[in-house]
Amino acid sequence: MDTWPTVDSGIFKATADVHCFSLARNDGSSSYQMLAGQFRFICLNGMVCGDTMSEIRIPHKGNIVDNVLQGAFDVLDGFDLIRDVTEEMKGTTMRTEEQEILARAALQLKYEPTAEKPAPVTETDVLQARRFEDRKDDLWTTFNRLQENLVQRGGLRARTASGRTTRTRPVEGIDQNIKLNRALWTLAEGMMALKKG
Repeated sequence: MDTWPTVDSGIFKATADVHCFSLARNDGSSSYQMLAGQFRFICLNGMVCGDTMSEIRIPHKGNIVDNVLQGAFDVLDGFDLIRDVTEEMKGTTMRTEEQEILARAALQLKYEPTAEKPAPVTETDVLQARRFEDRKDDLWTTFNRLQENLVQRGGLRARTASGRTTRTRPVEGIDQNIKLNRALWTLAEGMMALKKG
């Protein structure tokens, strides 16, 4: 995934900024994609926003260069909306029970646990803060902890179905990473809508 920082990006000026992520297969078997997302500098998380944000697909035929340029401008148009949603998430306080519900749904997305094969980690595990700045109870910080622990970093102490101790792994496949990131964003937006009433 490539990221192109926006003009006002700066590691020392912001904790997260909106970027355009691009995806393409070298063999031309699928469309070139551009997706709006955020890059969080404090933990180097790259997050792809849910279905409500900009996404452009460009087939490998025709006037590709002009289509990519136009697509980039179309994705850029969605950046203000992403920043607005992010600020709204920062202003949405989450009770412990609400954070656990979000974490339970996130665990379902990643592990699809069953009675015979439970998730290797618990809601409490995936809500762990890795740094002092992430000990806030707002929706944005909760979402970031889930995204970092489930998608980006892994490394949590876990138990296999047979009871053996292990560690979780980050999601390295691009398609799965994007799918899980989008689903987490959609969950967070849904929680924000519920909290608004």
